[in-house]
Amino acid sequence: MILVSVMYPAGPSFDMGYYLGHHMPLVRERWSSLGLHDAKVVKGAGTPDGGAAPFQVMALLTFESVDAFKKAVAAHGEEIFADIPNFTPAQAQVQLNDFAENP
Repeated sequence: MILVSVMYPAGPSFDMGYYLGHHMPLVRERWSSLGLHDAKVVKGAGTPDGGAAPFQVMALLTFESVDAFKKAVAAHGEEIFADIPNFTPAQAQVQLNDFAENP
């Protein structure tokens, strides 16, 4: 399993209603059959010292493997990425993460 973090930087406008009501359902619909196991959305609330959060929204997508993620992007990435300007002008940063084993 891997975790794909899709992070939208703070600053630019962000239509959370559209994101939750249209974009994330589109992601789940297109990618669930291609290895997406879970999709969570978190909103940046701040930093420990009281500063502003560097990312306003993050989608945390659990995929069965890097290959599954790449196949999902190849199959439906164009459609999903083309939807981003409908909710924000922000340029998302995407990071692939492995789950660490607990000792």
